[in-house]
Amino acid sequence: MNYKGINFLKKQLFSKRNRVRMRYRYYEMKNGIKDFKIAIPNEFKYVSETLGWCSKAVDSLADRISFKEFDNDVFNMNDIFNMNNKDILTDSAILGALIASCSFIYISQDEDKFPRLQVIDAYDATGIIDPITNMMTEGYAVLERDEKYNILTDAYFTCEETVVFDYVGHREIHVPNPARYCLLVPVIHKPDAKRQFGHSRISRACIDLQQGALRTLRRSEVAAEFYSYPQKYILGTDSDAEQMDKIRASISTMLQISRSEDGGGTPTVGQFAQQSMSPHIDQLKSFASLFAGETGLTLDDLGFVTDNPSSAEAIKAAHENLRLAARKAQKNFATSLINVGYLAASVRDEFEYKRNQIYETSVKYEPLFEPDMSTLSLIGDGAIKINQAVPGYFNKDNLQDLTGIASSKLDVPTVPDDEESGLEQTHTA
Repeated sequence: MNYKGINFLKKQLFSKRNRVRMRYRYYEMKNGIKDFKIAIPNEFKYVSETLGWCSKAVDSLADRISFKEFDNDVFNMNDIFNMNNKDILTDSAILGALIASCSFIYISQDEDKFPRLQVIDAYDATGIIDPITNMMTEGYAVLERDEKYNILTDAYFTCEETVVFDYVGHREIHVPNPARYCLLVPVIHKPDAKRQFGHSRISRACIDLQQGALRTLRRSEVAAEFYSYPQKYILGTDSDAEQMDKIRASISTMLQISRSEDGGGTPTVGQFAQQSMSPHIDQLKSFASLFAGETGLTLDDLGFVTDNPSSAEAIKAAHENLRLAARKAQKNFATSLINVGYLAASVRDEFEYKRNQIYETSVKYEPLFEPDMSTLSLIGDGAIKINQAVPGYFNKDNLQDLTGIASSKLDVPTVPDDEESGLEQTHTA
């Protein structure tokens, strides 16, 4: 196989790092404000604002996608995931993919030759993707950094081996690869033919809308502080009179004004009406509406609580777009998680399995929206009616997928036949 080489992958990673770093800044609410430098006085340029809309857009989806298990697990991939802190592993990989469009899972072996799974964010890994299987034929990843963010260990992945470069020990470790693909698996959110590494949940529209909202917040904050007292004006002052500092005049409760020396009249003092905050609030709400439309959230999710609380059905209906986005993301992540399990099984067994050997394996998730008691009652009634029409259509396995509630493992008590006949005789009598 013809490889592009580690230097090519390093350049590819370097060209994408700024985008990844920017999106992590927005998720961590450490982004700056792109100000127009027009309306705000220089004395208030230091005022900074923070909004968590982008992190809300990511978390609202990440919190609803919870990996449960592999169904029809012919290679015991569930055991591999359970031994690698399944919940933390999958949640970290999914969260990183939603932020930066992709994350990576590095497969290696521990001291006991058991597969070891490690999540690597998009800032430290890249590769060449096979468009058919969404696995990589060649990859590069930074495995360890020091406190100053200098690289201590990195690795180059091919289909034949994994080469680990230890810069502290000045050594190069070659580890044979028993699998068919390299042991660096991408976890991708919304891939397409043009962008194989997917699309971030923090889109450009989300970034621009949050910037507009941040500028609105800054203007409203300065206006509330700077114009807390009504603006004053003075008419008829002497041209040679000493000019009062503008900021002091704006925030002072008492102004001292003297007559002119030539004996003229006293200057006229007045004040303007106090500034209203309604335009700022309306503009902020407008940005929130646009952001909600872009991400499938509601105004309630973004902090604009309505006067009349919505019912449970109305809340679910309002999050329909979010539900569809979560379903789409589940399908994308399912392929990636199956690829991880498939390659990890090859590493565990030291055997080159074929990808088509796990075509019947699927991924099961927890329900996107946990049902409340009223919904559980409706599900139960619907299951009874459907089972009457089609016996055995619903059982404890697929009902668990709808409700998220595991069935009891205790034995169901049964009544012996002689007791049943006795009960029937008693009722007859």
